[in-house]
Amino acid sequence: MNTFTKLACTAAATALIAGAALADGHAQKWDMPMAYAATNFHSEQGVVFADKVREYTNGAIDITVHPGGSLFGGGDIKRAVQTGQVNIGERFMSAHANEAPLLGWDNLPFLATTYADNAKLWEAAKGPVNAQLADLNMVTLYSCAWPGQGFYFAKEVGSSADTQGVKFRSYNSATATFAEELGMIPVQIEAAELAQALATGVASSFISSGSTGYDQKVWEHLSHYYKVNAWLPRNYVVANKQAWEALDDETRAGVMKAADETAAACNAKSEELADFYFAELEKNGMTVTDASPEFLAELEVIGAKMTAEWLETAGADGQAIIDAYKAMK
Repeated sequence: MNTFTKLACTAAATALIAGAALADGHAQKWDMPMAYAATNFHSEQGVVFADKVREYTNGAIDITVHPGGSLFGGGDIKRAVQTGQVNIGERFMSAHANEAPLLGWDNLPFLATTYADNAKLWEAAKGPVNAQLADLNMVTLYSCAWPGQGFYFAKEVGSSADTQGVKFRSYNSATATFAEELGMIPVQIEAAELAQALATGVASSFISSGSTGYDQKVWEHLSHYYKVNAWLPRNYVVANKQAWEALDDETRAGVMKAADETAAACNAKSEELADFYFAELEKNGMTVTDASPEFLAELEVIGAKMTAEWLETAGADGQAIIDAYKAMK
């Protein structure tokens, strides 16, 4: 049995089970794997979403949240949802841009560097991205931005002259490209494995938000954070397409009401926490500062190159996203 046939059979079985559960009046129990720690705001909002779903579907859907990669590791969550191993999950979709380049839309450096602009970019991207995810057997329920991305290092960095040979934790193709362009050595590491990687020297730098540094207590291993605000990447909460389509209209409407409310609350929480994370990093001994003009200029050159390369792979849909976004500005 080939992979596609296995996927189709698994998904069909998921849909039949979902339909039967609704038909006999019993609550469907959905497991929801999430990659980040239970104390991370994405995970906390996932619990809020699950509570809202129970309320708004009158108990028809009962979601159990599994944070911190405890059910499936971050790299396995997308496939688990695709194949119906779980009916719902949260994933950092740009991690799969090698498979589907369009999913890297939220990692275009310096295109949308504020929450307001990021919301516009998501509005422009939503149609093509959801079509791509549907092809991958998934349906987006909601999406939430991280704070802007900056660089963590174990030393002072003023330009690429200081980054040569540094081991750099990457989480997708965009961050790996940034590393290579700066003369660093990218190492693919999931969030749940980051602290151990820093402690053992597998990596000594990375690009992420203040949230990751706070959650992972990186001040135990690193000393400097440089504010760059290169992009605001997004997590997606997605459902298996067959399980979603097996729900009746009323249940789907309840889930979407919960999703829309959670998306608004999660994005607002992200923005609220951005400065808090910086203060916490400083409180614990890290130097938090803007990147030097020289370093920032180098990053902007790399960013323009990365955007051009992304457009080559994402094609007309990618250009349509950028054009639609610019039309909103």
